[in-house]
Amino acid sequence: MATSAATCSRTSLVSGSSSSSSSSSEVETLRIKRVLSTKLYFDVPLSKVPLIYSSSYDIAFFGIEKLHPFDSSKWGRICQFLIKDGVLERKWIVEPLEASKDDLLVVHSEAYLKSLKSSLKVSIIMEVPPVALLPNCVVQQKALYPFRKQVGGTILAAKLAKERGWAINVGGGFHHCCAEKGGGFCAYADISICIHFAFIQLNISRVMIIDLDAHQGNGHEMDFSKDGRVYILDVYNPEIYPHDLEARNYIDQKVEVVTGTTTDVYLERLDKALKVAGSMFDPELVVYNAGTDILDGDPLGGLKVSPDGVISRDEKVFRFAKDKKIPLVMVTSGKCAQLELVFMCQAALLRAESRFTTRKRICLFCRFVDWLLYLSKPRVLMLSGSMG
Repeated sequence: MATSAATCSRTSLVSGSSSSSSSSSEVETLRIKRVLSTKLYFDVPLSKVPLIYSSSYDIAFFGIEKLHPFDSSKWGRICQFLIKDGVLERKWIVEPLEASKDDLLVVHSEAYLKSLKSSLKVSIIMEVPPVALLPNCVVQQKALYPFRKQVGGTILAAKLAKERGWAINVGGGFHHCCAEKGGGFCAYADISICIHFAFIQLNISRVMIIDLDAHQGNGHEMDFSKDGRVYILDVYNPEIYPHDLEARNYIDQKVEVVTGTTTDVYLERLDKALKVAGSMFDPELVVYNAGTDILDGDPLGGLKVSPDGVISRDEKVFRFAKDKKIPLVMVTSGKCAQLELVFMCQAALLRAESRFTTRKRICLFCRFVDWLLYLSKPRVLMLSGSMG
């Protein structure tokens, strides 16, 4: 299940020009031009909440996608559940635009994007061999288009987070993809692209990535290996994919949690890590990759964290940002099994001490999203830069 990010170009986070003689200033000028001309940033009415999703996120083509343990339809089910349960109204959800080629070139190279016109290449990235047999037009429509929509969602989330204090993209978090190479079901480097947009469009100069997916976030680690504006805290299981030893050299603060790590141990180490991160770096934006493959029973993560433990984990990250008054972007990243349990635990944001404690325990996720939606209604809209 592997791809190494070692071949990523650490000196070329964007390469609209393939000429090796292009100066770094010319490359940066082209990047700025692309970011400023994007259509992905648009004004979101206050009647909507900072929850970003599109029905186009889900990946489904002839059942082939089920050959991979990653649940490629989880994004739609989570929103359908929230709507059915009365927590969310469809009209409140923000629909993102698809990331264009120019948007993707802010980080990716022409050569990499061209390589995705090979169904074989995409099948390797998605780790689903039969995809190689499909016409590329089908692969583009059924797989890469959903990925590009999710990239658009992650990018827009940063703008919304700065305006509202937080934003969730119910998708994204493709942390195994870097500028020149994809893998691990990650075709585009949405986290890296989002951060470059924030640097230019939002006048943000310091970003902290908190990556709590069970797998190492080797993609963004390679992309920002020489960029002091980005601080990376990565809590991961070193015994599982991607085994990227080179990328580990570029983690500012790595916390390795081995197979079998239990809830109490995990949360204790996270508490210490957040304290250190807060003392080492003063970010203006936090990008939180909230993978729930740390759950006990996940076939790939190898950890033994309980559902309540995942809730506590997410709560700690949001309180970290809230206490420091830092806008926070959350992406949902990976989870390969126990889907309903994922939805119970995902986006456990700022525990609602009393208001929603009587809600059905069937979905802990609903309880926290409910709290967020309450804060986001017109009568109690959060002010820019405030998280309540």
